[in-house]
Amino acid sequence: HIPIPLVGLGTWKGRPGQTKAAVQDAIRAGYRHIDCAAYYGNETEIGEALDNLFRNTQLRRSDIFVTGKLWNAWHGKGNVEAACRRSLRDLKLRHFDLYLIHWPVTGNRGPDVVPAIDETWREMEKLV
Repeated sequence: HIPIPLVGLGTWKGRPGQTKAAVQDAIRAGYRHIDCAAYYGNETEIGEALDNLFRNTQLRRSDIFVTGKLWNAWHGKGNVEAACRRSLRDLKLRHFDLYLIHWPVTGNRGPDVVPAIDETWREMEKLV
């Protein structure tokens, strides 16, 4: 594993049809950390960019640090692993270097976070 690079490319608000080129350009310019999230809706383009770079340059997967994030709607037992696998599939990757809970909320209304954060965290730990 590589340490987390100090500077990374954030892919939030990456425009459809432009994210692939932005990721490729950033990596060619020296970026080695790509910050992704299912919620951004651009993981497929990012996956195309990474796959293209790994196939057509001397870069290897181990050269790039990739962060992914679990979206609010996928918290809780039975959802976390499926969401992670979907993101990995879209990104054309076998693993994340870092996988985070995007926000410590689920979008429900009321005084309690449902499902509870500790339930989601236990499911996140199973991914390791």
